[in-house]
Amino acid sequence: MDGQSPKTSSSKCEECKKWRVIHSEEEYEEIRSKISTEPFYCNKKSGVTCDDAADIEYSASRTWVIDKPDLPKTPEGFKRHLVARKDYSKLDTYYITPNGKRLRSKNEMAAFLRQNRMDEGISASDFDFAPPKVMEDTVPEIFSKKGSDSVRKKLKMRKNEDKSTDITAEEDFE
Repeated sequence: MDGQSPKTSSSKCEECKKWRVIHSEEEYEEIRSKISTEPFYCNKKSGVTCDDAADIEYSASRTWVIDKPDLPKTPEGFKRHLVARKDYSKLDTYYITPNGKRLRSKNEMAAFLRQNRMDEGISASDFDFAPPKVMEDTVPEIFSKKGSDSVRKKLKMRKNEDKSTDITAEEDFE
């Protein structure tokens, strides 16, 4: 599975291998949480079949990430949040609590649940901080040679020319 833009995700049909946009975060998490036992097929989307054109094509025109299969669904009231590193090397996973606090590890989550008396029915093991895998063949060329001086110079020049960075990937980026 992969995402195509902030807050929009997609899944690959097991049969025809076409990418289908999943418009709801809840639906995406449901598919992702069961992907090994219940593969995604085009006909799971209303009015869509394998004969239809793909919703989106895998290409280097955007940066793609592949989420770990069978991640548990995010508990109600919390939000899974992914932040891309500046060099596109990986994403960092955070969870936003119902009161807006950003947590970055299972230990922080366990402490939060205890402090807020939310540890009945929810445990830190219900949260997976494993980041999705960045598909290297879709990372902008400027970042493909990590650490070299020429890349840093190109990056600095690019930042001076254009302050904005357009990232396309799974879930929600900052």
